[in-house]
Amino acid sequence: MRDKKDNATIDLPGLAPPPPAPVPEPEAEPKRRVRTRKVALKQVQLELLEPTDATGLPVWQRDEGLDLTGLPIWAPDH
Repeated sequence: MRDKKDNATIDLPGLAPPPPAPVPEPEAEPKRRVRTRKVALKQVQLELLEPTDATGLPVWQRDEGLDLTGLPIWAPDH
């Protein structure tokens, strides 16, 4: 014998009737927060390890082991 009513579709996810919407409760008047002042930290100028030019870049110094382009100078083989 065959069932006339198909109860299997109610068990499938997403096919059930949606749950009733919750009733929002009236909110009490919100409490005011006391704002605390943020104290700014004092800024300190840091000293750099190498002297710098007006742009803030390190001053270029000639190195005996490098040529003018910054490439190493190779010693001739004996």
